[in-house]
Amino acid sequence: MIRAYHWLLPHPFLTLLLTVVWVLLQNSVTSGMVVFGLILGIIIPRVTVVWWPDRPRAFRLTRMIPYMLLVLWDILVANVQVAWIVLTRPNSKLRPAWVVVPLELKQPEAITILAGTITLTPGTVSADLSDEGHSLLVHALDAPDPDEIRDQIKERYERRLKGIFV
Repeated sequence: MIRAYHWLLPHPFLTLLLTVVWVLLQNSVTSGMVVFGLILGIIIPRVTVVWWPDRPRAFRLTRMIPYMLLVLWDILVANVQVAWIVLTRPNSKLRPAWVVVPLELKQPEAITILAGTITLTPGTVSADLSDEGHSLLVHALDAPDPDEIRDQIKERYERRLKGIFV
């Protein structure tokens, strides 16, 4: 029974996400649009399952929601900080830095979310991932202490992502 379920819905969360996105894109919630979105949500993951050989076996949605709220808060705070820097500090006083963040994460999905989180937060951008996936290169707009930036990324984001992707 479990194998049949896995064959039909190899990525249940993706199925749900595709269905919701389809209905939102249609701008109307009708039973026909929901059914068609569900059909797309079943077919697309089923067809693309071959490109997901090492997908995470466990994903803790209950930990992802607080993570998303934290990231939204950090984006708001960083927007204010970057705006303040841009408005009050001349370019000559900025201390940009390249920061290498060693990664303990192994799952590509978790590393992608971490890189996306860093890029979404104003003032930092993920620039490169090492070939082996052991470190992430991050550019910070203003980093008086690059080690502190690295430690914040590891403590604030990576540690939480390790708890989400098991």
